[in-house]
Amino acid sequence: MRLEDMRAHAGDAAQLLKALANDNRLMILCVLAENEASVSQLNERIDLSQSALSQHLALLRRDGLVKTRRASQTIFYSLAQGPVMQFIELLHDIYCGAPVAHSNQS
Repeated sequence: MRLEDMRAHAGDAAQLLKALANDNRLMILCVLAENEASVSQLNERIDLSQSALSQHLALLRRDGLVKTRRASQTIFYSLAQGPVMQFIELLHDIYCGAPVAHSNQS
């Protein structure tokens, strides 16, 4: 890879690493690696107030790391395709030992 190519992608990589540098956001992404989830489903698995969880989800959505799907009044979150999914899978393999079984929804 050329230096110019690295420079062109450095900002994207830094943004991803910045989002992952927070324990709570990392846990949200790890849960979403298993399957999509609503805010209430995430709240059952992650020890955060609903307000704090929603703020983290808004940041992850803004950065393009999660995507949403609406079903009636419920919004479901899932990992965005691409680098974030690959990175979370790698972290899971390193630290948790077993591969994640994520859904392949578009």
